[in-house]
Amino acid sequence: MVLMAATATSAYGQISRGDRYSGVPWATRSPVLAQHGMAATEQPLATRIAVDILKKGGSAVDAAIAANAAIGLMQPVLNGIGGDCFAMVYDPKTHKLYGYNGSGRAPMGRDLVKMKEEVAAAYETAGMPYKAHIPPVGSLPVTVPGTVDTWFALHKKFGKLPMKEDLAPAVAYAEGGVPVTELVALYWKENMAAFEKHRALIEEFDNAKHTYLIDGHAPTQGEIFKNPDLAHTLTMIADGGRDVFYKGAVAHTVDAYFKRIGGDLRYADFAAHHGEWVEPLSVNYRGYDVYELPPNGQGFAVLEMLQILKHFDLKKMGVGSADALTAMLEAKRLAFEDLAKFYADPAFVKVPMKGLISAAYGAQRAKEINLQHANPDIGPGDPQLFDGDTIYLATADKDGMMVSLIQSNYRGMGSGLVADHLGFMFQDRGELFSLDPRAANVYAPGKRPFHTIIPGFVMKDGRPFMSFGLMGGDMQPQGHVQVLTDIIDFGMNVQEAGDAARWRHYGNAEPTGEPSQGIGTVEMESGFSPAVKTELEKRGYKVVPGTGAFGGYQAIMWDAKNRVYWAASEMRKDGEAMGY
Repeated sequence: MVLMAATATSAYGQISRGDRYSGVPWATRSPVLAQHGMAATEQPLATRIAVDILKKGGSAVDAAIAANAAIGLMQPVLNGIGGDCFAMVYDPKTHKLYGYNGSGRAPMGRDLVKMKEEVAAAYETAGMPYKAHIPPVGSLPVTVPGTVDTWFALHKKFGKLPMKEDLAPAVAYAEGGVPVTELVALYWKENMAAFEKHRALIEEFDNAKHTYLIDGHAPTQGEIFKNPDLAHTLTMIADGGRDVFYKGAVAHTVDAYFKRIGGDLRYADFAAHHGEWVEPLSVNYRGYDVYELPPNGQGFAVLEMLQILKHFDLKKMGVGSADALTAMLEAKRLAFEDLAKFYADPAFVKVPMKGLISAAYGAQRAKEINLQHANPDIGPGDPQLFDGDTIYLATADKDGMMVSLIQSNYRGMGSGLVADHLGFMFQDRGELFSLDPRAANVYAPGKRPFHTIIPGFVMKDGRPFMSFGLMGGDMQPQGHVQVLTDIIDFGMNVQEAGDAARWRHYGNAEPTGEPSQGIGTVEMESGFSPAVKTELEKRGYKVVPGTGAFGGYQAIMWDAKNRVYWAASEMRKDGEAMGY
């Protein structure tokens, strides 16, 4: 993607972007401001849908559902109703922040022994070398999709319009078609190529090709994509409610499909599914209460990183400085070692939640950081000593309700599997289980895998301040911290914080069982100073150019003094913020 960008620039000779006459020169635009309602999503048409829902009297939750459903059609390369969903909602009536964990569980008919046997058999059948890792495609990584359940749980508590009205725009676009945007077309082509590469691991692929190809090819920029099967499925859900999906026609179709292709997902798995309301937990970072959802998600890594970073004066160090970046990189490495060891479904293991995000534990971990060089021997700590007893879009309405919602199929489009005539692909979230019986995140029937998608929320002085998120696998906690420090420590506005150059570290131990790679690798965008990159290399880091995998950010900030929403959307993607 970086090479493509360079090629595109060279095609126009010596010309580049124009100048800005307000704000910082490198920002893409100023924040979007509005008084009555706001939406920020990855797709301009979905943002428009959300604002239209708000204007009709819908709540921020109605707008979020409508946008989410539309994006599932418009960007199936990232999300859809075959995936999971997490959300946080600030309710102005109760002055309370609510969290919902909408992640699905592994099939109940497959235990760890059977999973290991099936993994080995899948690699052997595909003619691929065995590895102790659940494949990224096919039926083995499929877990029950939790998105539809999440929609109805949120709607029951906070919706104002009928669900049929929330889903109507997505149905209309699915029937009439939607033009494919530039970045989505690129993702689409890459996803289909990846499926073909791993074709031997996918039990049935004709349905996916029928659903997602146009005359045998991935849609290109500007082509009109239609999905009448998805329109029919969404219409059934709108008319019949949640149970159509989990106990009705959809569930029966899924059961028959997986029996036909030899997969393990069954009607009983769908019928038993339920998400859960969970309490968002927070740490106070320099006067701001930052909230994340507890495990099985990775949100607590954000809070642990912030507890560590409290002990470093980032503002004095300077934005983008080698010292500030070293502090953040080391905090990330420390938190992710804990993530790999402790994060799992709390219904199956005891996760030391309080300890992981406690101030005392953060202080202890901070002592392991030396700003002069990378620590070559980082491992997990012992938070139990401090325990005591886890696509992104944002919406806000005229009453002050704010929604932070994230939803995904996990790796790209998902598993490659599309049940007959349903129009959506199943997620491959189960790839994130470990096969090590000693691991907290080891696979088990009916268990939720470790999860990467995390919505974020910030309160200040007891009032809502910002709903935000940054999608992108393990980039998400790293991105949350970068955006928050850009705003809180370095004084950027909500759009500048998203536009600022990002880094991404990888090489920690993984919750799937892969060991640590030592200090690891740091990808850095071109906006960082070459001198800073050189200094980081002197401190022991392997620094490489960015590959474009720096996530997608959206945010809505509330200005309580002037009663105005400020919104931002990711310039690295096709998104847009809009209000009224």
